[in-house]
Amino acid sequence: MRTVDFTPVFRSTVGFDRMARLLDHAMRATDAANVPTFPPYNIEKLSEDDYRITMAVAGFGEGDLDITVENGQLVISGRIEKSEDQGRGYLHRGIATRNFERRFDLADHIRVKDAALENGLLHVSLVREVPEAMKPRKIEIAGTSGAKAIEDKKAA
Repeated sequence: MRTVDFTPVFRSTVGFDRMARLLDHAMRATDAANVPTFPPYNIEKLSEDDYRITMAVAGFGEGDLDITVENGQLVISGRIEKSEDQGRGYLHRGIATRNFERRFDLADHIRVKDAALENGLLHVSLVREVPEAMKPRKIEIAGTSGAKAIEDKKAA
């Protein structure tokens, strides 16, 4: 396992805590032993600003699942009480109902719109909402008459 300390890089920066967390997470994600494989999921791009995460959660009910968003990270977790399994003898047990936690780093301006559980699939809808101030805008270039207007304002 590789460990890289980015502390010296971030000593002279202010407000880049998220960047440090993303780099740290990316370094940990490259270690194959730490990559979770359960439950399987898809990430779909439905349109330019709409996305959907679909996760296979067979055996989990709405009350067994928890979805939270904190610090730009979507966390989906599932916990099932094992009380129903007592007294049952399985010949084959292929439906995994173990507890899980899956984390997704969200890009800037991505908001979780809603979630729905349907036929054993959890659908989490995401939307990109870029504020007006962050959208590109066209700046008109003033000619020589515009430069004279700026000089007149400075003189006043």
